[in-house]
Amino acid sequence: MTTPDPHAEMVAVFNRVAAGYDNPASRFFPFCADRLIVRLNPARGSKILDVATGTGVVAMAAMQAVGHAGRVMAIDLAEGMLDRLQEKIDKFGIPNIDLHVMDAAALDFRREYFDHVVCSFGIFFLPDMSVGLREWARVTKPGGRILFTVFGKQAFQPMMELFIRRIENYGVDAPDKDAPFAAMRLADPERCRDLLSGAGLKDIEVHTEQLGYHLKDEVQWWEVIWNSGMREWVERIPSARQESFRAEHLADVRPLMGEQGLWLNVETLFAAGTKPSGV
Repeated sequence: MTTPDPHAEMVAVFNRVAAGYDNPASRFFPFCADRLIVRLNPARGSKILDVATGTGVVAMAAMQAVGHAGRVMAIDLAEGMLDRLQEKIDKFGIPNIDLHVMDAAALDFRREYFDHVVCSFGIFFLPDMSVGLREWARVTKPGGRILFTVFGKQAFQPMMELFIRRIENYGVDAPDKDAPFAAMRLADPERCRDLLSGAGLKDIEVHTEQLGYHLKDEVQWWEVIWNSGMREWVERIPSARQESFRAEHLADVRPLMGEQGLWLNVETLFAAGTKPSGV
């Protein structure tokens, strides 16, 4: 019997959610992209690698920052995501974003090729994050910055806890109770610092920002679930029972509604380090 490949399954999930990934309910993605590039503050003409680009919100922000003399290489393993980004490139006639289907931990670029490397909400999907970061450092020029974002411990709470509790009632168990979702693997700032330090980087900084906002209602929360990696968990429930799960979970969430709507906590960590000479 063939053992399922978790990495391949993850890529398949993101191909399925690609069409809805730019859903307005998940607007924290472009919010974060803008903040990430502001923090990076790349010089005009820079060459930037955007790892796990998804539908390209970071690549688009980086492209504007580096100008026509600069270049953005955007990579992802989910071709469905890259197809969505290609549509944007074609629509707006963008000349300086290049797309590649590529493994973030095995880059097809030569040493010290990029001025900077960025990754928004993607590093925690790597089977071995340390290997990935060392690979990113390899292709970064000395003095260049590596900057990634991850979710903080309070992100999506208390809805996330309600989701986990309800889905466990449907017989779906997390293999790791401390981090049932990949996105929780780096919620501790010290873990981010350790990873950056282990890759040989210096001038390490980890900052926390709240990028949250109010959703109109609990249905928009479901749009966040269904159009993200969380969808994989719902799909572990037999299809005949998924609608029941949805109804019950949204009933759990509905009492959290306030006068302004449903607060979506998007606590975000911005982690960065600089490549010294000799790494």
